[in-house]
Amino acid sequence: MMTSRINPLLILFTVLVYIFLMGPLIIVLGASVSDTTYLTFPPQGLTLRWFENIFEISAFKRTIITSLELAFLATGLALLIGIPAAYALNRYRIKLPSWLSTVFVLPILVPEIVLGFSLLKSVAVGMQTPIFLTLLVGHMLLVLPYCVRVVSASLASFDFSIEEAAVSLGSPPVKTFFTIVLPNVRSGVIAAFILAFITSINDVSTSLFLTGPGVSTLPIQILAHVEQFFDPTIASVSVLLMLLTVAVMSIVERTLGLTFLAK
Repeated sequence: MMTSRINPLLILFTVLVYIFLMGPLIIVLGASVSDTTYLTFPPQGLTLRWFENIFEISAFKRTIITSLELAFLATGLALLIGIPAAYALNRYRIKLPSWLSTVFVLPILVPEIVLGFSLLKSVAVGMQTPIFLTLLVGHMLLVLPYCVRVVSASLASFDFSIEEAAVSLGSPPVKTFFTIVLPNVRSGVIAAFILAFITSINDVSTSLFLTGPGVSTLPIQILAHVEQFFDPTIASVSVLLMLLTVAVMSIVERTLGLTFLAK
């Protein structure tokens, strides 16, 4: 019985790819536990005091809460708009103009810096909108295309004749949507939530224009901290953001399984 040998170059290439992907994460993790007052790798001594320092700085505690509130609210609003929009684009694709789907991806096509400056000029300054509300509008516009596109991809494989059959048997259209359509695209909705939430909580370019006195996000606070300090606190914050992403993916894996999202 013949056994195929794996090409050594393929093994080397795979190892290099893993090093390329994992290397920066290992460096950041090592720098976050270094017992020095400056960023360095490999770490010189081990300590967790830089993680404690995050919660001793009031600006970090405040911006962590703000970023989480902003991410949840922006993602929720984007899903409230994106799910019906995706449904209409797929259900009535023949009746609706083809250019309408392009409207929902405009925030992606427009550079984030341009989007942030436009919102600053028109919403924050022009309409005198509160800072948090302006940030919420900006983040909602930023993540809306992801919600529409991901949910649309799930609806593209849905057989709408099932919905029509339920309506023909007397089920109200709204009830049919929530009991027939939505459960069948649940994986797409969850994937859209994860993608939108992570995009919102890590956004820099748009938030840079929309933050103001007393209201800021965690990435912007990281930039402000780097301007004055060069200690491992920044690496510790980065590790916490990575752990948050891992925690979200772990919850999905434990409850649904990652293979569920591929359905």
